[in-house]
Amino acid sequence: MMDPDSGAKPPEGGASAVPRGEGKSSRRRKAKRNGKRRDAAPVTNSEAVDSAASAGRPNSQEPNPSARKRKRRRAKSAGAQQPVQGANAAPAAQQIPVRAEGGQQPHSAKSSSRNRRKKNRGGRGLQGRPLTPAKAAPGAAKAPAPAGSGQVSSKDVRGRAGAESLGAEQRGEKFSYVNDLYAALDLGTNNCRLLIAQPTRPGQFRVVDAFSRIVRLGEGLGTSRRLSQDAMDRAVEALRICATKLANRPIRRMRLIATEACRAAENGEEFLARVIAETGLELEIIDRETEARLAVSGCSSLVGREARSVVLFDIGGGSSEIAVIRIDDSRSSRLANHITHWTSLPVGVVTLSERHGGRDVTPEVFSAMVMEVEGMLAGFDCPPLAAFRRQGAEDFHLIGTSGTVTTLAGVHLDLPRYDRRKVDGLWLSDAEVSAMQAKLLSWDFAGRAANPCIGPDRADLVLAGCAILEAIRRRWPSQRMRVADRGLREGLLTDMMADDGVWRRVRPRRPGGNQGGNQGAGGQDEAGARR
Repeated sequence: MMDPDSGAKPPEGGASAVPRGEGKSSRRRKAKRNGKRRDAAPVTNSEAVDSAASAGRPNSQEPNPSARKRKRRRAKSAGAQQPVQGANAAPAAQQIPVRAEGGQQPHSAKSSSRNRRKKNRGGRGLQGRPLTPAKAAPGAAKAPAPAGSGQVSSKDVRGRAGAESLGAEQRGEKFSYVNDLYAALDLGTNNCRLLIAQPTRPGQFRVVDAFSRIVRLGEGLGTSRRLSQDAMDRAVEALRICATKLANRPIRRMRLIATEACRAAENGEEFLARVIAETGLELEIIDRETEARLAVSGCSSLVGREARSVVLFDIGGGSSEIAVIRIDDSRSSRLANHITHWTSLPVGVVTLSERHGGRDVTPEVFSAMVMEVEGMLAGFDCPPLAAFRRQGAEDFHLIGTSGTVTTLAGVHLDLPRYDRRKVDGLWLSDAEVSAMQAKLLSWDFAGRAANPCIGPDRADLVLAGCAILEAIRRRWPSQRMRVADRGLREGLLTDMMADDGVWRRVRPRRPGGNQGGNQGAGGQDEAGARR
C-alpha cells in the first residue's frame, strides 16, 4: 500500500516510522517554524498542501494528523486492502476523511477512532506485541502444555505432582509426590476394615475414605476349626461394600489381606474363592511375621526419639502379635528394621472369650484367662530388656494397637462417644491401666454394653482383651503405655507408598559434588515409614 501523500511505501507492520515521542516533538518544532501556535485553529487540507509546497519541503514530511490516523487504521484492520502501486494511487484529497464544518471531525468518528486506539494499544505492530499470535512453523516440535492449561495427557494423570511438589521444584528440589490413591483392607477374625488414602507430606497421608464393620468371621472357629456359614455371609456382605468403594475411585495400588481366621480355618481357601466370585476382591493370607512387621510400620511414628526399647503388641480377634524393638544410635527410618524378637500367640479376644465365657466374667475367670496367656508367653524366648535400658531414663515403654487398649483409653477419658483424635497417641500410666481394668471387671455385661466406648458388640470381648494385656504387662513391666488407634492398614499404606517412592527427595546435583551418591539416600527414600 502506497502512502497517499508522498507515494512512499509505509513501514512493514503498519506502524508509523516516527516514534511516538519524536513525532510529538517534531510537530511542535514544525509548528514553531511555520509561525503556528499549538492552540491555533486547525488548517484545511488544501492549506496544508499549499504551505508545504511553498516551503519547498516534501509533502510526506508534513505532520498531517488525518493521514497518520488513516494509515494506523488501515494497518490495524484485519482485512487490509491490496497494495496500490504508482499511478493507481488515489489523490490525497480523495482519501482524506470528510470533515465537518470548521475542519473538525464528527463526534462519532472521533470517539470510534479513540476506542479503536485504546482497544489495540497493547498490540501496535512494531511498537508492541503482534495483534495475532504467530503460527508455528510447519514441522516444528510441539511444546509441552504449560501448567494450568487444562491439557493433561494420560501419562500425566499418574505422575501429576501436588502443590507441595511444585513448591519444592521452585526451591530446586523435587518430591515425587503423586495424587494417586492407595487402598488397604484388613479382614481379621473380628473386623473388616478398609482405608483409602492419599500421600501428603513426607511420611504422612490423608485418609480419603474409610470403612469398618464387626463381622466376627472367627466365630466358632476355636471348636470347629472351620468358618461358619453365617460368619462368611457377614464377611462377604461387608466386602461387597468395600468392593463398591474401591470401584468408585481410581486406585493406583491396593493390598487386601486376611489374617488369623482365614489362616487357621480348614475352609479358609474356599472362603477366599467365594469372595473372588461374589465381590471380585482377591485377598491374600499373610503369615504371622508379616502381620507383626505391618503392625510396627503402622505405629512407628508413635515411638519417640528418646526411646531405646519398645514392646509393641497387637491384640487381635484370633491371634496376638508381639514385637520387641531395640533402637541404637543409628536409627533406621523404618522401625520394623529394629525388630529383634517377635511372636504370634494363637489367642485373641474372640477365641479366649469363647473358651472362658465373655458375658459373665468373674475375677476367677479373669485370672484363669491371664494364666493361660502367661503360659503361652513363657515359651517366647526373649532376653530381658533391662540390660538395654539406661539408668534414670524413661526410654522403655509399651505400645498397644487394638480395640482393647483404645477402649480402655476411651473409658479413662470418659468420652460421651468414641473419638479417635483424642485416643490415638494417648499416654496411660501403669496405675491408670490397672484402674481401668478393675473398673471394667466390676461392671456386668449390661453395664459394659451401655458404655459408649464399648457398646454391645464388644461387651463380651473387652475383658478377654484385658486379660491378654495383663499378661503382657506382667512379662514386660513398664511405667507407661501408649495407645495407638492404628495398625495393619496404616502399615500397608505406608509400606506401599514408601516402596513407590512417593515421598522421595530428588535434589539437584551440585557441580563438582560427590559423584558417588548420598550414602543416606535409602533413608530419605523411606521417609514414608512414618505416620
